[in-house]
Amino acid sequence: MIIRDPVQGDIEFSQGERRVLDTPEIQRLRGIKQLGTAHLVYPGCVHTRFDHSLGTLAMAKRIVAALRKNGYDVSAEDEEAVGVTALVHDVSHIPFGHTFEDERSIFPRHDNPRRLEAFLSAGQLGHVLYELGLQETVLKFLTAKKGEGDWRAEVVASTIDADLLDYLRRDSYFAGLSQAYDDRILSAFTLDGDRLVMSMVKHHMDRPDTRSEIMHLLRMRYFLTERVYTHHAKIASGAMISKAVELAVGYGLREEHLYGLTDATFFDFLARFRGTAAAPDPAVADLLTAVLERRLLKRAYVLTAVGLGDRRHQLIARYSGLGSAREELEERIRQALGLAPGQVVVYCPPAWNFKEVLVPVKTSRGVFPLGELDQPLAGEAHTMRQQYELLWRFFVFVPAAQAVRAGRVCEDLLGERNEYTVSR
Repeated sequence: MIIRDPVQGDIEFSQGERRVLDTPEIQRLRGIKQLGTAHLVYPGCVHTRFDHSLGTLAMAKRIVAALRKNGYDVSAEDEEAVGVTALVHDVSHIPFGHTFEDERSIFPRHDNPRRLEAFLSAGQLGHVLYELGLQETVLKFLTAKKGEGDWRAEVVASTIDADLLDYLRRDSYFAGLSQAYDDRILSAFTLDGDRLVMSMVKHHMDRPDTRSEIMHLLRMRYFLTERVYTHHAKIASGAMISKAVELAVGYGLREEHLYGLTDATFFDFLARFRGTAAAPDPAVADLLTAVLERRLLKRAYVLTAVGLGDRRHQLIARYSGLGSAREELEERIRQALGLAPGQVVVYCPPAWNFKEVLVPVKTSRGVFPLGELDQPLAGEAHTMRQQYELLWRFFVFVPAAQAVRAGRVCEDLLGERNEYTVSR
């Protein structure tokens, strides 16, 4: 079977991959947008985790082909295991999960072993994987710790991998941004023992062209983070959805309730959820309706990594994730402004880690993490990591009419000058 993809072109599927593709668990991913609410900023960003899963499979096959071209004997069994792993790597995602898992810590990440096992061991997908003899292998690959040294797992989930190589192209394409990388980067994939590494050596000499391509990938990753992933409207809308989830958790919502949902069914389910309450919380429905109609809460108070310096870590320790301190701050701001429940959202993400700078690279002197090489490459990687970390922002979102007043209230409560000037 061959599927035409707008980003990766024709993708050919083995019989086993086709069986996995046709399971309801993988087909559900058609209903989950890859970038959550980014389409509210970039209307073309309606691509899905299903599309991305196909693209990750395509890139995994190309990495395997590159390894064979570089002289490695990759068995058909290993190729099948890598391909199926690529196809299912996002199956445990729930709608808008990155926001309330990674940024708000309401639920554990999608790739934690417990959730992955639930998705890979049950239902039709679990049955197909069992019949293919790949259930345990795929689970092992997707739960492997970084650096454990199994190249088959690292093709799909490491630093520079099939996942990254697809979403850099796919997210750029659907956002309408002119960003691309050269396919010659594929020729750099090689093995060091049982580890997947990027080779910067040819004829026993270091290759500046591979160095340039690796740095270009890092710049693309930074660019998309700056322009798309951390756009303030995307963050605001995601924070509103997270607040709705957080309110529902107070009435007994569990992550398992969301396992089979798509974006559309998620909104309907959450708005109707009552749990231990006598009736659904109207604040939850109001937040979700506002997102659907793009009536977003606005920035009232913003602090940046540049402005805060080391004080940022104190804020993160106190207000990041799900905790009483952030809830108390939201409540104090809400009461000071006389707003309804759910109309104040404090967004304080954890410290950011630019893992791609840790990609292992092979040089004429051995294998090292990119960021630990001698100058000038280590300097470039270190600078890129610093720039990425400085994209961190602390936000307080409120209704537009209350934004100016809310900024002053936040200055009094937090003792930090507002770095954002609210438009009147």
